[in-house]
Amino acid sequence: MRVERVSLSDGQVRDLLEAHERHMFEISPPGTSFALDLSRLSAPTISLFGAWEGNTLIAVGAINRLSEKQAEIKSMRTHAEHLGKGAAQAVLDIIFETARTDGIERMSLETGTSKDFMPAVKLYLKNGFEPGEAFAEYANGPHNQCYHLDIAR
Repeated sequence: MRVERVSLSDGQVRDLLEAHERHMFEISPPGTSFALDLSRLSAPTISLFGAWEGNTLIAVGAINRLSEKQAEIKSMRTHAEHLGKGAAQAVLDIIFETARTDGIERMSLETGTSKDFMPAVKLYLKNGFEPGEAFAEYANGPHNQCYHLDIAR
């Protein structure tokens, strides 16, 4: 598996990110999905990463810099045909490596609360994230929850 920065100019990257956004809106009550569309994923504060198996993109993830010391994880998605291969962990690892290199000290994320989100929550808990206060434009509630991890070494 190869894990590296990716670009929205790649059709596989766009397709997987668009599928992610569609799925988030399908499984989230109205007004509770904060999945970014391609235009928002092209912001200068966003870096995209992908995991490849051969020439096939199997997972994506992004880091959004919120400030000099804080960033959030966005758009984590593993292609359904490639679940269980460790691709999400590999993408998360490169996100952490990039964040530390860039001087980020705190990683945050917002996710859903339904059973559909539990595989992602398990991944985040396994990596040391803890539930916490809302940040940015998010609010904790019956359908949304925020997690944080201090990564400063």
